[in-house]
Amino acid sequence: MKNTDHDIDFENSIGPWLGKTIKIIDFNLHEQFRMHGLDLTKEQMVVLKKLDQKDGLNQNELAFLTLRNKSSLTRLVCKMEKKGLIIRKTSTEDKRNKHLYITPLGKETFHKSKPIIGSMLSTMQKGITEDEKKTMIRLLKQIQENFNENITSF
Repeated sequence: MKNTDHDIDFENSIGPWLGKTIKIIDFNLHEQFRMHGLDLTKEQMVVLKKLDQKDGLNQNELAFLTLRNKSSLTRLVCKMEKKGLIIRKTSTEDKRNKHLYITPLGKETFHKSKPIIGSMLSTMQKGITEDEKKTMIRLLKQIQENFNENITSF
């Protein structure tokens, strides 16, 4: 079998820079939540945000909206339920479906996280012009679209 060596210029490739940036953002967000006394992860905050926007989503809808597979969402939901942030209720129409609802503690926690997220966004966008921000958003959407095209072509 022929072994072909592929030279990849990682320093001038988008992927590693996106990955490193995401890790830095995740670390800083986690630290900010911890420093403000919030026992919350980024993933849990995203679930709270979705339920704050539309309470009573079923687990399949929430998995789709948060780009998670069903089993990882189930683990996340279990942890959040134990923390008292959300509750699950069985659907009256279909006993197999579970609907998720944000609790008063979940609402309070989500609203406490908003200033922290706002501060993080300000830090992230510091020194970036509005035009640069629009360009970056456009480019990130293009990257996402490139992957969406790959998924639908299978």
